[in-house]
Amino acid sequence: MMLISLIGRYCPDYPDLLRSKLYSEETFYTTFLKGLNKCRESVIIESPFMTTRRVSMLLPALIKLRKKAVKITINTRDPEESDNLRLDCHKALSLLMYEGIHVVFTKKLPRKIAIIDGTKLWEGSLNIFSQNNSKELMRRSISEKLCNEMISFTKS
Repeated sequence: MMLISLIGRYCPDYPDLLRSKLYSEETFYTTFLKGLNKCRESVIIESPFMTTRRVSMLLPALIKLRKKAVKITINTRDPEESDNLRLDCHKALSLLMYEGIHVVFTKKLPRKIAIIDGTKLWEGSLNIFSQNNSKELMRRSISEKLCNEMISFTKS
């Protein structure tokens, strides 16, 4: 207990990271969708690549959020950067944009993160809008401080 107190004094984010949880590609989407369904204010998702398969799976939850006036921001790469998925990526983007979901493009975007209501941070190797047939992981931390740190980091 004393060790945790000392670590907490010198590493103030340690308790939040200690309470985080890892998810695989098999367990991520179920938990992520539950989190989206509970969302009240905002969702930020950064996923470099998109496929119609994954966008179609997540789209019903995103449409419900739009109807509740939740602010949704999707950050992805320009489809022209997706050599082998270019056509599918264009289709996936058109599905999102048709529903009025705000999409921004970042050149050579590598990050795979999501922030829900500024309190739940997902970060890892899983492309939220394109994962398929690969072993991936995502860590969920529940911490306003870590979410704010990530938002600041992504803006720099």
